[in-house]
Amino acid sequence: MNELLNISPIDGRYKNKTKELENYFSEYALIKYRLFIEISWIKFIINENIIDEKIAPSEEKKINDIYGNFDLEEAKKVKEIENTVKHDVKAIEYYLQEKFININLERLIPFIHITLTSEDINNTSYNLIISDALNNVYYKNFELLLSKLDLLSEKYKGISMLGHTHGQIATPTTVGKELKVFSFRLKSVLNLLKNLKLRSKFSGAVGNYNCHVVAFPNVDWIKETKKFVESLDLEYNPLTTQIESHDFVCVLLSYLKILNNIIKDLNSDMWLYISNNYFYEKSNNKEVGSSVMPHKVNPINHENSMANIEMSNSLIDALVNNLSISRMQRDLSDSSKMRNIGVIMSHSLISIKETLVGLNKLEVNEELLNSELDNHYEVLTEAIQTMLRKNKVNNAYELLKKLSRGKKITKKDIKDFVNKLDINKEDKKILLKLEPKDYIGLCEKIVDNN
Repeated sequence: MNELLNISPIDGRYKNKTKELENYFSEYALIKYRLFIEISWIKFIINENIIDEKIAPSEEKKINDIYGNFDLEEAKKVKEIENTVKHDVKAIEYYLQEKFININLERLIPFIHITLTSEDINNTSYNLIISDALNNVYYKNFELLLSKLDLLSEKYKGISMLGHTHGQIATPTTVGKELKVFSFRLKSVLNLLKNLKLRSKFSGAVGNYNCHVVAFPNVDWIKETKKFVESLDLEYNPLTTQIESHDFVCVLLSYLKILNNIIKDLNSDMWLYISNNYFYEKSNNKEVGSSVMPHKVNPINHENSMANIEMSNSLIDALVNNLSISRMQRDLSDSSKMRNIGVIMSHSLISIKETLVGLNKLEVNEELLNSELDNHYEVLTEAIQTMLRKNKVNNAYELLKKLSRGKKITKKDIKDFVNKLDINKEDKKILLKLEPKDYIGLCEKIVDNN
């Protein structure tokens, strides 16, 4: 019933499709990632001998257990502290102080959050959240979509259909090859996204290590913070203000938008193919397609996918256009914006899942495809005029234009035209045998090679 009360469809109507992202983009998840960075930092400065303290293995285990045992009840305690101090990251520090007292590590309390500004914690936490969400949720669902596209491409690579350019009948292609186009496009951009590392800063109040060098002048702070950031599998940003500039987050979001748009393009094509009866949608007797038209089986999954992509992309535009802009050494505008990355990824994840459901419903209408091919022999005029050029006929294009442009021509028209040509006998035989369904070039080889 709680889902019926949620304002956002992400946490309401589409809860079953976005639940996987709760461990990354919820308030609870953000608190837990911040806690992880705070704990990792204090262990790091101890292990690197930056501070004059040691911890026994048993003590380190107790510290690790603070994070390992962190749950919703513990997160509520952090929120209670935040409600008092009105600062979300400072609340983590005070929470840790209480925990260190409980495990008899009061001596380490002064070193919690030492040298740090809240944005050192925040930017690093968000980068880990985004990376983990991509690796553990987004990519896995994306691979399911790619696998389905590749499966359909292989299955239908030899099934011919008319091409359409500018909405008009064009040179034939195959169903499988057209689906493979989308698979190839998605894989190409996905590889760019997977190879992108987000940048983190860990250099204090305005990015200069000011307090660091006063308190610990003999420490190579650039080297040490670089080592810490890279230990988290992130890229170190050496030159910042108080905040990391978010430029690479914007690059990541831009890649995500490109992937969204490719999926939107796929859904748009599938919608048109279904509309033209090139594909059937498998019906479920328990489902209803229309409140008044019993016959309808609507392409709702493709439509839902496109709608969610538009929502995701609109938020991406808002963030990319503004996230890397921060007045002087920082303002707070990025804080609210960063909280919407989970919304962006949720809409994108819904679109992937809806597209996959839609693809699983489809069956090719081979009878209609073959019938259309048999009724459009004009698509062979491209092949004929090319063969004429090969035979050094100067006005090849014009001859075929006169025969076919704006006209309905038949198989007989094509055969009669070819029979009258004064060209190489073998070339003429090829043209006389050519049928629209066979005029598919290297479609099957293209699918097999990619």
